[in-house]
Amino acid sequence: MEINREQYEKIKHILPVQRGRVVVENMTFINALLYICENGCKWRRLPKEYGYWHVIYKRFNRWVVDGVIEKLFLELHVSGAVNTGVIKRLLDSMIVPVHPDACGALKKMVSNQLVVAEVD
Repeated sequence: MEINREQYEKIKHILPVQRGRVVVENMTFINALLYICENGCKWRRLPKEYGYWHVIYKRFNRWVVDGVIEKLFLELHVSGAVNTGVIKRLLDSMIVPVHPDACGALKKMVSNQLVVAEVD
């Protein structure tokens, strides 16, 4: 799933202006995010065509703090550029089995000392 230049032009008004020495342009960055979202891969597994993974990751963190990512995905959904959906899931401790030792249960202590019979 990637956006093209026409779709990018529709949403670029919500993105921060790029200044200074830009290594990865915004459209490539958005396509890298869409790749991560679609494939669920680690940042380090991002294909080289999107640029160096650490640059993408740092910009992602900046945009999350600034609230740009939320606006971006909302605009992508509203404009119909990308078919995105939000799924919320709740994990409860009642459905995730955990070993009793992980919950602080008392451990059974078995004495491994050998009982030596006294010889007369």
